[in-house]
Amino acid sequence: MDRHQFGLSGPCESRWCCTLPRVYLVSVFFRQNKPNYEVAHRTKLPHVDKGDWRDRRRDEESRDFVIETQQACSLGTESKSSWQEEMRAAFRTVERLCEHLGLNPSEHASIAAARDFPLFAPWPYVRRIRPGDPADPLLLQILPVPDETKSVPGFSDDPLAETAATMRPGLLQKYDRRVLLVTTGACAIHCRYCFRRSFPYADVPNSISDWQDSIDAIAEDPSIDEVILSGGDPLMLVDSTLTQLIDAISQIEHVSRLRIHTRLPIVIPSRVTDSLVGMLGDARPQTIVVLHANHPDELDTEVEQAIDRLSSARINLLNQSVLLRGVNDSVQCMESLCRKLVNLGILPYYMHQLDRVNGAAHFEVGKDEGRKIVESLRERLPGYAVPTYVEELPGHASKKPIA
Repeated sequence: MDRHQFGLSGPCESRWCCTLPRVYLVSVFFRQNKPNYEVAHRTKLPHVDKGDWRDRRRDEESRDFVIETQQACSLGTESKSSWQEEMRAAFRTVERLCEHLGLNPSEHASIAAARDFPLFAPWPYVRRIRPGDPADPLLLQILPVPDETKSVPGFSDDPLAETAATMRPGLLQKYDRRVLLVTTGACAIHCRYCFRRSFPYADVPNSISDWQDSIDAIAEDPSIDEVILSGGDPLMLVDSTLTQLIDAISQIEHVSRLRIHTRLPIVIPSRVTDSLVGMLGDARPQTIVVLHANHPDELDTEVEQAIDRLSSARINLLNQSVLLRGVNDSVQCMESLCRKLVNLGILPYYMHQLDRVNGAAHFEVGKDEGRKIVESLRERLPGYAVPTYVEELPGHASKKPIA
């Protein structure tokens, strides 16, 4: 079956739940998706009747549909918010994106690469891209290009050996005292360098009741003091679902920190709703939000306002970036990014060496070049504004500092 024919997109055609949004007609969504929730008790997650959600084909001539994540459709009863509208209007094809930007897709893009890893980019991000500039650093992060189809030695589908770190489906432990919970396979944007572009999301629990096994495993291990919510992007879950998950984690006494890794406040700033800010601010574990911005042009006025809302709740904000060829591989760019982040109250946390995932070799920057960038940053910025340059190596007890 050609999933793209029906408007479905995701990091891998063969992994159904890895789709970023799934398509449901408005009338069906509001008529059928009205589950009731029990109140969570202790560390138990509420039982949810998943209902009979069957795959529905989209009328090719109709655009009256709602784009929701699989979790939002099956787990939440919230009405559409502006961030979900932005998901609905996202760019999904190379042709449409190039037409909007005044570029020739045959010269600057690859349809074959898009078939392997579909393009998906929401309007709030795309409007920051300079029209007519095929070298725009924001465009390079999302545009499928011919280099992605090349096989390069040393690159693989699982560069971090996450399969070996899996405790149970969706629950990973790479480092001591910390676990990572893959909450969803959905993202608000498809970054071409994503190290999980081939992650087996089909094996990951994708309903609120299915997370109970992972919650129990965390509760039974008193050595775990930090839970990391990842994905996909955990903020693709609607607020009500995310609240229930965080409430369950909060009731585990030995968990003292909750870390959320997300790109959504950068990509779709309207995702930072009042209810989200209130929920994160009220969470019992110390809440740390790790943002993902790679270039200063990503931090526009709307993003700054979203960050202000998070800061107002006294949420700890960090940023991690990936060193990418053609995107941010200069001292000037990284200095500007770090200054903007610090001015917004965000601590530049990590600058990552590229994870060597298949399809991303053209983004790789040599480590010697990366070291020179960091050394120059130390001469230009105060110490707290300089990110630690690291790489993640499979099986190691921590990330390895490079500079």
